[in-house]
Amino acid sequence: MEYVYHIVPREMKENVLLSLNELKEPYPALYETYTKKYFDTEDRPHLLKKRIPTLDCLWNDVIFLLPLHPSNVYEGMRKLGIRVKKDVLFYKIPVERLLHNQNAVYLYSKDYYEGPNKDIPPQEIQLIDIHDYPACDELPPDTYAYFDESHQKGEPFGMFAYVPHILSKGEISIEGVEIINWSATVDF
Repeated sequence: MEYVYHIVPREMKENVLLSLNELKEPYPALYETYTKKYFDTEDRPHLLKKRIPTLDCLWNDVIFLLPLHPSNVYEGMRKLGIRVKKDVLFYKIPVERLLHNQNAVYLYSKDYYEGPNKDIPPQEIQLIDIHDYPACDELPPDTYAYFDESHQKGEPFGMFAYVPHILSKGEISIEGVEIINWSATVDF
């Protein structure tokens, strides 16, 4: 894997991505802004106290990254006729920026996921050498099926459900990294 991806936050104070908990003390207003999304449903506030096995930390002690080019997510939704924003920007972060961090993959398997208020099974988190972990080159079938089912029912859904996530414990410099639009045509 050469790159991981993170949505460009609307507001930042430094050229560094920080976990929510690292943001809390120096930038309380930003912390409040970015934790609001955890209160949009009854189950999601539990995520703020959710433990990540193997990394032995909380959900908001890590930075969540995609090992999948975001255009795969955009195209998957678009092909199903789901109306999505075209201009969602992502940092394209070279994996070398994560070398000083502790990194793991959250497999986010449909078979083990029981919702935001349930614990993450230990087998779903695997410590990784960031260079050795393979990039995902397509949207997982369970994600595509989830999009389709949620869309057919008219239910809101998470954009990255069942897509493996890279969890990085530590800050990540984004100084000089490329910013990409997920709706841009990409040759893989």
